[in-house]
Amino acid sequence: MFYQQEKIAKNTSYFTLALIVQKLISFVYFSYIAVQIGVANLGQYTFALFFTTILAVIIDIGIASVLVREVSKYRENSQKYLSAALAIKIPLAILTYLLAVILIKLLDNPELVRQLVYLTGIIMVLDSFTLTFYAFLRGHQNLKYESIGTIIFQLIVAGTGVVIVNLTRDLRILMLAILAASFFNFIYSLALVKTKLKLKFFCRADKTIVKTILVITIPFALAAIFTRVYGYLDTVLLNQMINETAVGYYSLPYKIVFSLQFIPMAFVASLYPAFASYFVNSKELLGKTFAKAMVYLGMIAVPITFGAIALARPLILKVYTAEYLPSILPLQILVISLFFLFLNFPLGSLLNACDRQRRNTIHIGVVMVINIILNVILIPRYSYIGAAIASSLSTFIMFLLQLYVARQITPFSGKFLIGKFLRIVFSGAMMYGVLIYLLPVVNFLILVPLGAVIYLGILYILKGFNRDDCLLLWRSFVKKES
Repeated sequence: MFYQQEKIAKNTSYFTLALIVQKLISFVYFSYIAVQIGVANLGQYTFALFFTTILAVIIDIGIASVLVREVSKYRENSQKYLSAALAIKIPLAILTYLLAVILIKLLDNPELVRQLVYLTGIIMVLDSFTLTFYAFLRGHQNLKYESIGTIIFQLIVAGTGVVIVNLTRDLRILMLAILAASFFNFIYSLALVKTKLKLKFFCRADKTIVKTILVITIPFALAAIFTRVYGYLDTVLLNQMINETAVGYYSLPYKIVFSLQFIPMAFVASLYPAFASYFVNSKELLGKTFAKAMVYLGMIAVPITFGAIALARPLILKVYTAEYLPSILPLQILVISLFFLFLNFPLGSLLNACDRQRRNTIHIGVVMVINIILNVILIPRYSYIGAAIASSLSTFIMFLLQLYVARQITPFSGKFLIGKFLRIVFSGAMMYGVLIYLLPVVNFLILVPLGAVIYLGILYILKGFNRDDCLLLWRSFVKKES
């Protein structure tokens, strides 16, 4: 038992560290190329990536999640599962790539964008099979190699991309950086499955297992489709309803805000098993743990929100140049929803851990529909500003839906949460006031750490946190227990 717990803790630590490093490298690289290639080119570049990202769900249809679960239960059937997965995914990959080609030809896009989609379609196929191969390693509780592959992938993208963008501004050549990294990850993960798990790739598939996987994947497929459409359709609609420049103005703040998701993702990595255990053994501990998680993530999200709103203009001007000035307002709108975005992670983890996966999927589907309606209404009128409003409203609606179900699962103290959040928001507002006052005379790079000190100082005086809270928050990131 101890060995099993230690293995899970190591796996979580490996993957959390890899996720953080990958997100940081990705954000720095994206920021760099955004400045180098300009708004319109950035719009075309991100549109091509997001377009095939939505379609990629057709290839996987939730198979990776099913494989992790089934392989972990029946490791002796790994070969049969691999053969069945390939029998399903190879024809789906061919059909999905053809669908991407047909759709992009039907849509009114420049030839350059079409060529970019042809390239991102190949990336889509490679990444989908890589995801499948890593699913087998996860099923065997080995995330070490996937963590290494994730970091190497991002280093190849960033290293190759920086060299390319300094040689040429041709987006097709720049896209080859991601293609090269995806090809490496594909070969790397394939080799791991062959050498570490001793599995073969050309065995006849068992029709019974193929049918079983297809049936099991239905709820996973729905959740994946809802999430992809909800997360990326706004960019596609912006491109079709307005133009690629609008996509560029929107994709920059979108990337800034949503790259911060690694914080709650790392935080909740240790919450899921705890929630699942407490749901069975102690509803009281479940409620207390959930409430603490909400408070801690709120403590992190609020200063980022107020700080980003206050410093959005100098951040865009100094880091991304005046060309991206129109991105300031969508950044401020998107970052308002950061508080609810962060809190949605422990809420979603709670629902999944407490046998409410179906309800969680329904919520994602409802919010997806609302998000599409909002985008169709707001984008023609307000362009990228409308897309930002739609995204923020959708995040808030998801929060309300998840919170309603969470109240039915565990008896957490609403009074405790409200009291803590009032202190947190007040401290953030005070920090915001000081930043706005000092902004004309103090460099914004100095204001960032100064704002953090002011926020924490006020929050500590108001008894918003104590020494024990600091220790618990630190341990949640650096020491994962199961």
